[in-house]
Amino acid sequence: MHDTLHLLTQTDFPAIRRRGIETLQLNLGYRCNQSCLHCHVNAGPKRTEEMTAETIDAVLAFIAASPGIRTIDLTGGAPELNPQFRRLVIAARARGLRVIDRCNLTILEEPGFADLADFLAGHRVEIVASLPCYLEENVDRQRGKGVFEASLRALKKLNALGYGQEGSGLGLNLVYNPQGPSLPPPQAALQADYKRHLGENYGIVFNELFTLANMPIQRFGSTLISRGQFNAYMELLRTAHHDDNLDQVMCRSLVSIDWQGYLYDCDFNQQLGLAIPGVRSGRLHITEAAAIGLDGQPIRIADHCYGCTAGQGSSCGGALGHETAPAPGCGR
Repeated sequence: MHDTLHLLTQTDFPAIRRRGIETLQLNLGYRCNQSCLHCHVNAGPKRTEEMTAETIDAVLAFIAASPGIRTIDLTGGAPELNPQFRRLVIAARARGLRVIDRCNLTILEEPGFADLADFLAGHRVEIVASLPCYLEENVDRQRGKGVFEASLRALKKLNALGYGQEGSGLGLNLVYNPQGPSLPPPQAALQADYKRHLGENYGIVFNELFTLANMPIQRFGSTLISRGQFNAYMELLRTAHHDDNLDQVMCRSLVSIDWQGYLYDCDFNQQLGLAIPGVRSGRLHITEAAAIGLDGQPIRIADHCYGCTAGQGSSCGGALGHETAPAPGCGR
């Protein structure tokens, strides 16, 4: 992390400020049943960090005092591995919040999680699931042998519960990441390819495809450095920057909270240790924060921010709308 942080923090990225907070993104911990090459969190089975019950309580108190928050976005690692996951989902839904689960799909087949899909459907949790390609070879290369087949089984299980089915109200969105240091193709065209391939070959349906650029931090950033590709990738992101994406970047209306309860402008800043400044420890903690006090505040920027504004733009909700060249498809 320190190598990439040093390379990223000297930046000419445009200054931006937050508007009102509508989304609270919570990293429930770094433990995961997978170790994906593109993971910007460096998550894996051996990680032990996880958000405690006390921090979950502080988050719920923050939400109760913040009427502008409409969505909680749960991520990790595999967020479902946190013992507090279900309690948090139930509490958030009871408050009428939209709940998003950033699911890796294979968690549905882990021991002890046989009823997870039913739980998510029962509480009408929106699922955003990583599937970086519709081809088995590419998925297994990026995420591990057997992951593609396990992901298909999970998607079929979710479809059977109504996820991705028209009119069900159970949202199932997939996430595409490029295989290496390149920008994602246009989202709409690639979504059509995904729907056609998954539908015709496996009978799988979903709502939307989100295309995300790989961030040059943590595991992916270290890989770029080791291969001598870091500077070239950063130049690609800078030259593909579009000012019209700045108005829609996720940090304008989102705050990210790490497993310890500290606040960041986004999940990527969290992984670089670029916290929102606080009084007590230099980092703002959920127990001393008020959402209204963050409105209009400057957002901490670094060179990785170009990953959100390059090409069609990239956010946790997919592309920001600026279409680029014709889609090459996920197989290239």
